[in-house]
Amino acid sequence: MSLSMYSSLVPVTLRSLNNLSAILAKGAEFAKSKNIEESVLVSGRLAPNMFALSRQVQIACDMVKGGAARLAGVEMPKYEDNEATFAQLQERVSKTIAFVESIPSAKFDDSETRQIKLQAGPRELEFVGDAYLHNWVLPNLYFHVTTAYNILRHNGVELGKIDFLGG
Repeated sequence: MSLSMYSSLVPVTLRSLNNLSAILAKGAEFAKSKNIEESVLVSGRLAPNMFALSRQVQIACDMVKGGAARLAGVEMPKYEDNEATFAQLQERVSKTIAFVESIPSAKFDDSETRQIKLQAGPRELEFVGDAYLHNWVLPNLYFHVTTAYNILRHNGVELGKIDFLGG
């Protein structure tokens, strides 16, 4: 039995996004309990030349919605990239989850051989569906969720490995 593109993408990415949501909730609670302005954490970064927490969440969501849309051959929703609070970041995660859940599994049939082209900054990238999912979407998703976790952890939010992996 082979692993379908649907089962390689949808349950895996939704689990990561749900875990990201729980991590963000802990960040919001930490800010509230310590009387820290949310903007301090939402704009937090690990190094001056890294993206802030808000951008890490935006990119993680973009990887999932873009991956699902391209592989399923459906139109990708556009988000504004203007989230500045934990509630707004949570809304973005929720919208992304709802979008992915709205795509029928049959749309992913034969997507492992679908030709995928996308812009990544100044570069145009070309993939076959399977390589796109496993070499671009999933590694980018994990990188940005991990970095969001690390930004909050670095700022004192009590997070552990189980928060990243989920229960």
